[in-house]
Amino acid sequence: MPVFLAWSAAAVPEDVRGPWTELRRLTDELSLVESTESLSRVYHELKWALPEGTALLVAPLSERPKLKGLPATTTTWLRDRIAGPHR
Repeated sequence: MPVFLAWSAAAVPEDVRGPWTELRRLTDELSLVESTESLSRVYHELKWALPEGTALLVAPLSERPKLKGLPATTTTWLRDRIAGPHR
């Protein structure tokens, strides 16, 4: 299932509901979103959940990113959903 990386200038509400299987908040501003919906649909649902005019970036992850200092189990969560780098 596709995974999207979302960054916003305001915290995504903890109880936000949308067209996703899971929204995993990593920090107030950074989230991972697992959804079979399109990038546009995920983006708009997050946009509507945030205060008007809040900066927002949503991008699909085609490979597992390198990361450090994020909540425990984030690497495992990503490993279960996204293949590692192709070599």
